[in-house]
Amino acid sequence: MNTALAAVRPLTDSTLRGRAADQLKRLIVSGELAAGARLTEIDLAAALGISRGPLREAIRELVDIGLVVSKPYKGLFVRDITLEDLNEIYSLRTALEQFAFRQCWDKRDAAAMADLRERNSRLSKTIVEGSDPFAAILRELELHSWCYELSEHRLLQQSWNRLKPNLQFYFALHQQAHGRTGPQREAHDTYIDLACGDDLDAMLRHLDDHMRQGLEKTKSFIAAP
Repeated sequence: MNTALAAVRPLTDSTLRGRAADQLKRLIVSGELAAGARLTEIDLAAALGISRGPLREAIRELVDIGLVVSKPYKGLFVRDITLEDLNEIYSLRTALEQFAFRQCWDKRDAAAMADLRERNSRLSKTIVEGSDPFAAILRELELHSWCYELSEHRLLQQSWNRLKPNLQFYFALHQQAHGRTGPQREAHDTYIDLACGDDLDAMLRHLDDHMRQGLEKTKSFIAAP
């Protein structure tokens, strides 16, 4: 069996497709299945302890969201990420989140701001526990989802949901580039204060800085031989 699959654990319950997709997402985003690694149905099915039917459904989901690439006549591969990919993720994410804040700004109330602070608390708790880097990524995405949900803009929310898998992959690379397993606990303190404040222009400027933070280091990391 491919040694890259040593971390895969057999599945035992009935939700095979969903569990298989979830485990593979975690392994790809964490880097345990390396970018560019070739995947075979036989090895994956054996490692997960499932038949190839539900496995194919799980793989189809990963292909649809862009974490796995199917190359004609070559097979299945864990997606790689290029400098161009990073630039596109950064520019699109910045534009989307700035638009989301413009849309949600007048919808903020005490309950909404309390919700945002609670999301940050859950993220901080997960970071401090330090036992599940993938859970920290999901918590960070939960925090950033706040402005999209509050915006009540359906097409914007669809665009955000489509971008999330790319961000999971990017966040994992970002942490690897900084030599840590998750974001810094205080990384979003300024973000939270401005999001709950009165200066939309300051929030929009911070978003550009916040998104740019670590981008060049991550680009240097993936460009390294």
